[in-house]
Amino acid sequence: MTFSPASPDAPRPQVLPTAEGWEQQRTPEGRPLLQFASPRVKQPPQHLADLSLPERQAKLKELGLPAFRAKQLSTHYFQHWTADPEAMSDLPKAGREELVGELFPPLLTEVRRLKTDDGNTIKFLWRLFDGALVESVLMRYPGRITLCVSSQAGCGMNCPFCATGQAGLTRNMSTAEIVDQVVAANRLIAAGELGTAEHEQERVTNIVFMGMGEPLANYKRVMNAVHRFVDPVPMGLGMSARNITVSTVGLVPAIRKLSDEDIPVTFALSLHAPDDELRDELIPVNNRWKVDEALDAAYEYYRKTGRRVSIEYALIKDMNDHVWRAALLAKKLNQRGRGWVHVNPIPLNPTPGSIWTSSERPVQEEFIETLRAHGIPTTLRDTRGKEIDGACGQLAAAE
Repeated sequence: MTFSPASPDAPRPQVLPTAEGWEQQRTPEGRPLLQFASPRVKQPPQHLADLSLPERQAKLKELGLPAFRAKQLSTHYFQHWTADPEAMSDLPKAGREELVGELFPPLLTEVRRLKTDDGNTIKFLWRLFDGALVESVLMRYPGRITLCVSSQAGCGMNCPFCATGQAGLTRNMSTAEIVDQVVAANRLIAAGELGTAEHEQERVTNIVFMGMGEPLANYKRVMNAVHRFVDPVPMGLGMSARNITVSTVGLVPAIRKLSDEDIPVTFALSLHAPDDELRDELIPVNNRWKVDEALDAAYEYYRKTGRRVSIEYALIKDMNDHVWRAALLAKKLNQRGRGWVHVNPIPLNPTPGSIWTSSERPVQEEFIETLRAHGIPTTLRDTRGKEIDGACGQLAAAE
């Protein structure tokens, strides 16, 4: 395999991707195994957050109760972030616990909570009803609070540099399991457990689907969760769609489907290499849909929604951080137009002794300046939670 086009930095070494400390699952033909479908496993019990408001009303009627109780229950969960029957004094005491037990089965059990020294970042390890483990990361920034949510237990995309993908895909998470991560975070914020509050009535303002899993491989449930996030209270959490980021490693048909949803979420493409030769090895799904196909779908998202696309690019020392790759990336983006995209280089979170380590600072700066010189808006992304293994690519959900 060749990775040596004529370029000013040709003498720099080219490190190739390889799985370290684990054996990458492969097909009989020797390609990295991709799991698009969730294994057939028992699904979690139905929860109020799995249902739209009309479906909640129908459920209440099915239970022999008036439909208006659905709005009361929704207000408690989506506005007050509680599933405690003792807090629901507007419901009749007789049968209240049974009703709450029916519509609010426990979905997430906290196993462990790790907090950074400044208290502004918290990583949660959750156990799901079937014992599967997932993680989410809550981060306070000036003027906003972001939650990185998981959408699958494990991941089937098999990227060799990502800790989440090492164990493969356990199962898709349900809509309510995704939503409950946000409600649990809001409950914690309200209790004053996330750093120093900037004002009263704080809550999660931004959601990024960059936790465990490939969101677009769990398309239906992820989109249902997005509806719960943006639907007005008490139907949902009343958040802005523009503050929700849905990311993908490049499932092109699902990107096109997302373009037609008419929900203006921020779309992020985890690219990590502009050339197929490297990306085939770095992001195995590239063997199905190539770089140009993924970029075409991303541009289509911008064209249909008017929302600028984010390109995520983990800078890995001597692997994908060469100046010629920055120039190639800029060329491919500019070929599709101007003003439609923003690049977020992310220093890879280093592991001692591993080939998977962050680019050196001068190399990062040269990569970024090359993109900017070609007219590409570029911002080095702040990585939070490295000290608690809560940063990008570090979520492994280990007890």
